[in-house]
Amino acid sequence: MILREAIERYVLWRQAHGAKFTTGASLLSGFLDHADGDASCDAVTMAQILAYLAADGRPTRHRENRYYALAGFWRHAISRGHAVRSPMPDDAPRSPLRAPPYIYSRDELKRLFDPATVEASRRGAVQLDAATFRTLLILLYGAGLRFGEATRLTLTDVDLANAVLTIRATKFYKSRLVPISPQLAAVLEGHASRRRRAGLVDSSNALLLANRDGTRLASSTVQAAFDALRRLAGIGRAAGGRTIPRIHDLRHSFAVHRLTSWYRQGADVQRLLPVLSTYLGHADLEGTKVYLSMTPELLEQASLRFAGYALGGQHA
Repeated sequence: MILREAIERYVLWRQAHGAKFTTGASLLSGFLDHADGDASCDAVTMAQILAYLAADGRPTRHRENRYYALAGFWRHAISRGHAVRSPMPDDAPRSPLRAPPYIYSRDELKRLFDPATVEASRRGAVQLDAATFRTLLILLYGAGLRFGEATRLTLTDVDLANAVLTIRATKFYKSRLVPISPQLAAVLEGHASRRRRAGLVDSSNALLLANRDGTRLASSTVQAAFDALRRLAGIGRAAGGRTIPRIHDLRHSFAVHRLTSWYRQGADVQRLLPVLSTYLGHADLEGTKVYLSMTPELLEQASLRFAGYALGGQHA
């Protein structure tokens, strides 16, 4: 089978199995600039692979993504009989170390959620009002949602009577149910009620969180608002740290604080990790395990648990 057709079949196969695969498809399409798409798959050489991976020669995340896109394609091509060998080099490119997320302390979260501080950060705002902005921040932390998941929620997706959110067709084309705390449900109920009283809700399909004109929140607007709020709250890069606190770090903070609480409660953390992974909408456990070594407080709780196990006590 010719290379171009094999790539097209692989992309369709990945998408039929629930993956968006837009980035992977683009990377594989780009490889056709380095190889003859009308030649057979087995005509591809390792030199062509290396030329495509080299790019500007630096170990970037993009280079790593190219490698894994090609490796996945060749595994599929060989399994389907489209190719008899893989031209992939044995060693995957090493990507640069990723800066760790910023984990907000409980005190910092209080300052970020403080109504007066949020109000001050939105003074003079044209579209994103303070009440909506604060509700978004509490939702991102309280339910550990991604920004896109939170801003796509409609009133139909929010079952406040049962305190459950329906997250539809998210990052991995999966939908999931997300139970929320009574406290968060009360915040969302208060926000929805304010919108109804203001006449901003015209149907059950209306967005839960929206600009004053009913349009969806833009990430650039929210990020600028968050940067202003963070400065007012006195939260910046930790001494010696590489990471500027981001709005997405509210999700990371939720995960780490949940794990820390489980350790303190003596819960079976290893058994609960898959539960947290499903709750967060991760594709696999690897995306969740990274949180286990994220803060000194969490490591301390894990060490105490291990010490108890080593001394013959209970263990997770």
